Amino acid sequence: MTKPSSYELVLLVVVGGASVLSGVAPASRAVWFTEMFWAWGLVAILLLAYRRFRFSTAAYSCFFVWSILQIIGAHWTFEHVPMEWLTTPLGLERNPFDRIAHFAVGWFAFPLSELYWRKGYVRSKILAAFFAVMTTVAMAGLWEIVEWLYAVIDGGEAGAAFLGSQGDEWDAQKDILCDTFGAVCSVSLFLLFNRNSRSAAKESRNDNEKRKVSDL
Repeated sequence: MTKPSSYELVLLVVVGGASVLSGVAPASRAVWFTEMFWAWGLVAILLLAYRRFRFSTAAYSCFFVWSILQIIGAHWTFEHVPMEWLTTPLGLERNPFDRIAHFAVGWFAFPLSELYWRKGYVRSKILAAFFAVMTTVAMAGLWEIVEWLYAVIDGGEAGAAFLGSQGDEWDAQKDILCDTFGAVCSVSLFLLFNRNSRSAAKESRNDNEKRKVSDL
């Protein structure tokens, strides 16, 4: 069985520690549980898939950044995360933390590109990047629907806090735009990092097959 690297273990420990701290007197316990469900749902998926597919260090870093932002948002709720250090000098009226977190969601396109390319689902890195962006944008749209449904079903302060629109009627569209910007930036880095590694996908598939054999 493939053992995780020290870096990967550090990321997991930091996420675990941040989760514990986040659960201490959160602004809304209902919102905290809801937001943490998604953060640890991602961790669970990555752990379960680890033996079958191991992402790169850069890909795990993308997941890590989003997880930490999600955990922070779970503690304060996204619209009330202390951001005076940024809003005051820039003269911003709206708390930008939610937009920053959505930009980080877009970075999921990096590991998705890696998955599509290394698994051989597409024949070029360009196509891997393209489908990764499309997948990320689709997930962003689905997430906005989830937020809306939660707010409607809850019908109270927890639902409004989870939605986090801060009175902006175009909040959902702007969030998706931030997701898209993040996705485009991340696949650009994916293409840059892998511009000279033509055989990496084939080598990765061979490594995965070897792991499967060794795990039997």
